[in-house]
Amino acid sequence: MPDQSLLATSDLHVTHGGNREVIESIHPYSPEDWLIVAGDVGDTIADVHWVLGLLRERFAKVIWAPGNHELWTSPRDPVQARGVERYERLIELARSLDVVTPEDPYPVWQGEQERFAIVPLFLLYDYSFRPRGLSLEQAMALAHQARVVATDEYLLHCDPYPTRQEWCHARIRTTLDRLEQLPTGMRTVLVSHWPLHRGPTTMLRYPLFAMWCGTQLTGDWHLRFRAAVAVYGHLHIPLTLTFDGVRFEEVSLGYPREWRKRSPEPPYPVRRILPADPERHTMNRLLMRAAGAQRRVRA
Repeated sequence: MPDQSLLATSDLHVTHGGNREVIESIHPYSPEDWLIVAGDVGDTIADVHWVLGLLRERFAKVIWAPGNHELWTSPRDPVQARGVERYERLIELARSLDVVTPEDPYPVWQGEQERFAIVPLFLLYDYSFRPRGLSLEQAMALAHQARVVATDEYLLHCDPYPTRQEWCHARIRTTLDRLEQLPTGMRTVLVSHWPLHRGPTTMLRYPLFAMWCGTQLTGDWHLRFRAAVAVYGHLHIPLTLTFDGVRFEEVSLGYPREWRKRSPEPPYPVRRILPADPERHTMNRLLMRAAGAQRRVRA
């Protein structure tokens, strides 16, 4: 194990029984390790405070990007802030814990031979990952019929924006302004709860759910902004993939009902991002298999 590692996790979902104990098991390998947290740590402000506070006590630096669950305005959360106001409350909370947010200067990770900008992103989604050839109205009607509508439709509010799409596009514009100011030639580690590339969503059991999983506007960001690695969660499919020669790491823990199917023992929900874990192998063949299955269903 290197003297210092950049590690990552996501989708810790602390409110689900069994996950709190897994979260409490997370420790650095070295006192100098950094940890990326790619969203969905919990459903309430109190959940977020507990998880990020615990992890910040243990790691030299914690970098966090929010997921959809942090942005939910749940009836059981005493903090009923919605939309942008809720996001700003989360930023304030993270900063009070000395956790890096998407609104802060991008920290620079010093590798053995190269420096990398660690870029936490908050971008949302705009439903453009819907099935090709369908309007949003058609795709949403099918999702309701199939009962695969995301809970975001009821709990993730976009105030003061009229739609989530408009909030997403505003975030894209703001983020592009910052990304274009990165030092020329510096490579990045792009961190987003939602995948930046549509490819991973082809593995979803319910393809319609991809509508809530990102935006096509970021499809080339891994190339445009010189990503060494793109880190994401949300899908609960914790695989290593590659697109255009760039490594994509889905680092989610997920719900207990999911991880218990993979292992009788609780998993250790942390992935080494830099230096790359030599034991990890790309699983793009599963993308090919999923694409073939979808073609057969359509036929």
